[in-house]
This record gives sequence, C-alpha cells and structure tokens, in this order.
Amino acid sequence: MQDSVRLIRQKYRVLAPHLNERSHRLFAAVEAQALGYGGISTVARITKVSRRAIHVGLREISGKKGLSSDHVRAAGGGRKKATEKDPRLSKVLESLVEPLTRGDPMSALRWTCKSTRTLSEELGKRGHPACERLVAKLLLEMDYSLQGNRKNQEGKQHPDRNAQFEHINAEAAKQMRAKNPVISVDTKKKELVGNYKNGGEKWCRKGEAPQVNNHDFPSPEVPRAHPYGIYDLARNTGWVNVGTSHDTASFAAASIRRWWCAQGRRLYPKARRLMITADAGGSNGARIRLWKWELQRLADKTGIPISVSHFPPGTSKWNKIEHRLFSFITKNWRGEPLINYETIIQLIAGTKTSTGLRVNCKLDKRSFHPGRIITDEQMASIRLVRNEFHGDWNYTISPR
Repeated sequence: MQDSVRLIRQKYRVLAPHLNERSHRLFAAVEAQALGYGGISTVARITKVSRRAIHVGLREISGKKGLSSDHVRAAGGGRKKATEKDPRLSKVLESLVEPLTRGDPMSALRWTCKSTRTLSEELGKRGHPACERLVAKLLLEMDYSLQGNRKNQEGKQHPDRNAQFEHINAEAAKQMRAKNPVISVDTKKKELVGNYKNGGEKWCRKGEAPQVNNHDFPSPEVPRAHPYGIYDLARNTGWVNVGTSHDTASFAAASIRRWWCAQGRRLYPKARRLMITADAGGSNGARIRLWKWELQRLADKTGIPISVSHFPPGTSKWNKIEHRLFSFITKNWRGEPLINYETIIQLIAGTKTSTGLRVNCKLDKRSFHPGRIITDEQMASIRLVRNEFHGDWNYTISPR
C-alpha cells in the first residue's frame, strides 16, 4: 500500500501542471479505483481533489455519466470560497476569539477556549453563516490550534531571583573545580503503592494492557512511597531513598547521610566541603529548623562543612534534579502500576540514559514522625554561618 501511495504521489507531481479540471478528476478516479478499499480517501489527500469530484470521475469512467471531452470548466469557475463570498468572515471570526486568545505574545501560535460549534453559532447570529468544519479550517489558517494548558506562570518573581541563580552556578562551579561533591536534592511526588493508575503509556499487545483499580481515592491505610533523590552534578549519577513513613526534614537528612555512607565518601575521599542545592520549601526548606539541626548532625558525622543554597520560591523546576533525574524516572515507569515497593525500587534503579545517567535506589523502612520541635537552645548550638548575600538562602554548617 505504501509503495502504491508513493507511486501515485510521484505520478501526480509530474502530471499535475498539465491536467485540467476534468483530467484531474479522471486521474484521481482511476488511481482510487486501482487502490480499492480506502482508495478515494487516500487519493483525495494526495491530489487535493474532493471526494465528491472523485465519485463523479468514477461514474464517468464507468459510463454511468457521460461528458464530452471538451466539457471543461472555465478558469475561475466553480464554487467560490466562503471568504470570497463573505470577505469579512475571517475578521469577524477573529474578533470573536481574540479576547479569549491564550499563548505567548512572542509566538505566532495561538489557541482559543471556544469550541468550533459555539463559534459557528455566533457567526450565524451576526449574519456570517459558517459550518463547524469551515470555522476549524479558518482558525488553522490564522495559526490557531487545539492545545492543552501548561505550567508556565510562576507568580510574582523575587527581585533577586537571577542573582541567586548566578550565585548558585558560580559556587557550584567553584566546588566542582575543587573536587568537592555538589548535589541537588528534592523529594519526588508521593506515590500510592498498589494497583493504581500510573500516568503515561507503554507498548503492550492488544488487549493486554494492565488492569488497575477503578478509583484513586484509597484509605489512609494504603501505603505510600516517598522517593527522596540525590543527584550528583559532576558525575551524573542519582541516588534515591524510598521512604515508607513521612517526608520530614529528618528523612531528607537521613537520605543524604545514606548516600554519603554508600557512595559520597568513596567517590570524594579528599572532599573538604559538601554543597547542597535545594528548593526553598518542603522537607528541606530554607526556614525549617529541623532541616538545619539534622544537617548539623550530618556535618558532625562526616567531619566536613556543609554549604546549602536554596532556589528562590517558585523556581523549583530550575533545580537540576528535576530535569536530570526525576524526569527520566517518570519516563521509565510510565504506564506501569506501582503495585509494591519492590516494583518501585526496580523501576527507579533501572533508569538509564544515553548520556550516562545511572541510578541507585534503596528502600528505607525507618519511621520519621512529623511535628518534631527544635528549641531555641538547640538552634543556638548549630554552627551556622550565613552568607553575606541572602543569608536566608545561602549558609554553611560546620562540624562541632
């Protein structure tokens, strides 16, 4: 079939300049008849001859409708385009959708939230009748298209946002040049453990797609997985600690400690500092006292200072771990029900990329209870030095 279509396209490209209205129709009819079932639609797409005209051609070559060979439509003949009969149709249509147009003003691509049926009805009320298909065709010609919404609006931006980005980049580059570890950390989205729907698609034989529960509203007793990730910027490697309890600051620090004991101290035996880049909120937020207390305990254990730089509020997607690690994990397990912890561990550990990303994953069954309070006395005992630039986002905790 594909070879036939390719041959028709080649023949039509050569003959089209020499065909008139009738020979166009007859050529399309002959080729459609030769293709058999589905031939009319296929040839109509190739030649742009309407299906109705091809049916007329089929009646002609079958002898059911005879036309003399000199019966050819004059140049400019035939049905006029709707925009020729109603020159204001396009402008009126655009006036209906322009107030509801979405999109980037720097892009030529636009889209509207009104349906073609609604627009067709409104055009009719204004004295410019147009069917839904014509409305859709005109919108496409005006660079409109059907699209879904996307996360792009960040809300109010902090005035020092870019300056903080530059500070993080400069400090990370400095530490990597000194052969010190620089890690990006965050908690991935909490996942239900069980036979629940997981977004995405995967290749399956027809009728063999996994069957999952009809609802995603489980009771509190249903287990959850809290994947906390550590991404090593210099080595392009990931470590994920899957918790079964709660996503707390203690869990976040324990995950980093587990990475350090398993990989960090072996990969960086001469490290004189550990740098962490993290979001401004969540379990490793800039204002969480417990986060700083647990980092002090980690610094005491490793014997090296820990420098932390937080991304400004609302900019978590700039954290390297989001698009260097978590995005690939999501792709790797798309369409796969996370039926148990073992499945989650295997899918995360099986994440690889052509650029060399490799991931280790471990299950953490320890309990981390929320609501733990750090007193003023405990905070005063932390050896925390704030950076001159945004000390609330950039600080160093040294061993005691």
